[in-house]
Amino acid sequence: MAQMGRPRTFDRDVAITQAMHLFWEHGYDATSLTQLKANIGGGITAPSFYAAFGSKQALFQEVMERYLATHGRVTESLFDTSLPPREAIELTLRRSAKMQCETDHPRGCLVSLGLMSACSEESKAISEPLVRARNLNRAGLVACVERAVSARELPVTVMPETLAAAFDSFLLGLSTLARDGVSHATMDAAVSQMMGLWDGLCVRADS
Repeated sequence: MAQMGRPRTFDRDVAITQAMHLFWEHGYDATSLTQLKANIGGGITAPSFYAAFGSKQALFQEVMERYLATHGRVTESLFDTSLPPREAIELTLRRSAKMQCETDHPRGCLVSLGLMSACSEESKAISEPLVRARNLNRAGLVACVERAVSARELPVTVMPETLAAAFDSFLLGLSTLARDGVSHATMDAAVSQMMGLWDGLCVRADS
């Protein structure tokens, strides 16, 4: 019996990574189907693309799952309650800065950059995973500050949402620095400066 259909000539796992790098570098809207077909799996036809992934939107959903399960894990320390709150935040900032400057993928953070400039209705419709990831990280920062206040590591006058917003703004801003070519050494030193905000509050708490 003759074999039906064209056999796949690409590694699907590798293709997901290749697609992730394209979305990471260009964003969802600017990454065209033509680019995807030409650059994943060594180049595939439209029928092969749709057979493998269903649609650009479905592929992006898979890409986000891959990213959050790999590179996106740099924020895991925010949710590790065995870590002191300050250490949990500092680890996240340092790990994020390091990841965003690695040379085996585009610079920056896909969660921060992927759909920040979303303009099409399609891109707005699929922004939920990125918004959810950012909200989760923000909640993790708030929880760390709340733990520190409860443990009297920070004064009770500290507003958790406000201090967390400062760290969240810095975390998101690392993406722009990385994309603009700022060195990892500079970004890592900036983390030390940022943690001085926390230490300054601790000094006032002990005074």
